[in-house]
Amino acid sequence: MRFSVVAASRVGLDALRVNPLRTALSTLGVIIGVASLVAVLSLGDGMERMARAEVERTTDVQTVSVTSRTTETIDGQTLPVRDYPVFTLADATAARDEIDRASGVSLSLAGRATVESPQTGKRRSTGVTATLADADQFMRLQFTDGRYFSPVEASRNAPVVVLSNKLAQELAAGRSPSSMLGRTVRVNGNPREVIGILAPYKGEFALNLYVPFVAASVVLPATTAPRTPTLLVKAKRLEEVDVTKGLVEDWVAQRFGRWEGRIQVQTSTQRLAQATDGIFVFKLFMGALTGISLLVGGIGIMNVLLASVTERTREIGVRKALGARGRDILVQFLAESVAISGAGSLLGVALGLSGAFAIVAGIRAQAQAIYLDATFSWSTVLSAAFSAIVVGLTFGTYPARRAARLSPIDAIRHE
Repeated sequence: MRFSVVAASRVGLDALRVNPLRTALSTLGVIIGVASLVAVLSLGDGMERMARAEVERTTDVQTVSVTSRTTETIDGQTLPVRDYPVFTLADATAARDEIDRASGVSLSLAGRATVESPQTGKRRSTGVTATLADADQFMRLQFTDGRYFSPVEASRNAPVVVLSNKLAQELAAGRSPSSMLGRTVRVNGNPREVIGILAPYKGEFALNLYVPFVAASVVLPATTAPRTPTLLVKAKRLEEVDVTKGLVEDWVAQRFGRWEGRIQVQTSTQRLAQATDGIFVFKLFMGALTGISLLVGGIGIMNVLLASVTERTREIGVRKALGARGRDILVQFLAESVAISGAGSLLGVALGLSGAFAIVAGIRAQAQAIYLDATFSWSTVLSAAFSAIVVGLTFGTYPARRAARLSPIDAIRHE
């Protein structure tokens, strides 16, 4: 049986070499279809990686936030929670030491204040964020000028401040935002030296500044509503956010006891899930479109094999008269079909990857999409190979069965 399969496959491949032009034309549809499929999968994988990188870079999707519940809703009424915890520097230090999967821990306290530049006389209402010294790395802040405050400055409550680019532009009164570096501004009347200017970003409209965490009591105005810091724990990778959240909940339970009604542990992985789902739908849609090209290529293979069956009817009859079984004839023509689709698949993979990288190069040059890149993966190659086998077997079955069912006598008498 094994010898017959090999022999039948060899006869089928030899038949393809007899008419190379027809064989090449029959593979054209498969080449186009596989190339389209590979290009779509490569671009889709690249877009998914870009979306993950952008979400990771511009959002807090890797961060597990731990906040105190100051109110609770019972029967439609909002009631205060009296025994909520207030996170401190000691809590941040303990979380950094005791949570294994954490790549970073920070404290954040937000509010609003009035900032004034004595040099220009400009005054603006701005958002204030009091953080630890490593918050620039934690939040991936980028600077055009200056730096973030150091651990020594943070621990000693040095009179320093970091301005967002939009706020620096507003306070500079027509000058470059960089001109604010080294100047003194008053935050709620408290003088502070500007040591850093953040980089601008597209669509920036908010006014923000950053001060050391211990300066919150001085910089932020007193309010009647409770103001509690947020403890931020960053996972090492996006895939470990859920695991890190579980570890954070265990740590909270050990440190604060029954915490469900007093502390809230949250993540924002839904943003990443939405982006990933959108790209997955895009890949399915484009994959369905490229499937039409594979369908056309399969029909071309079937037409070529039907013509080959007609031309070689007498040969089939002679082989059957000499003892060839219908199964041998079936394998012979299926081997031809798979060989055609396989050759087209190999060329299509090379063409699709080349096209994907060329398209990405053009997009990056025109749209400045520096994070977009085509991705080569073995799953893409395996998908193309599987598609080739399926197309070859599906569209080669009818001609192969037609050849296998020929009567030896009628086939030999065929003109």
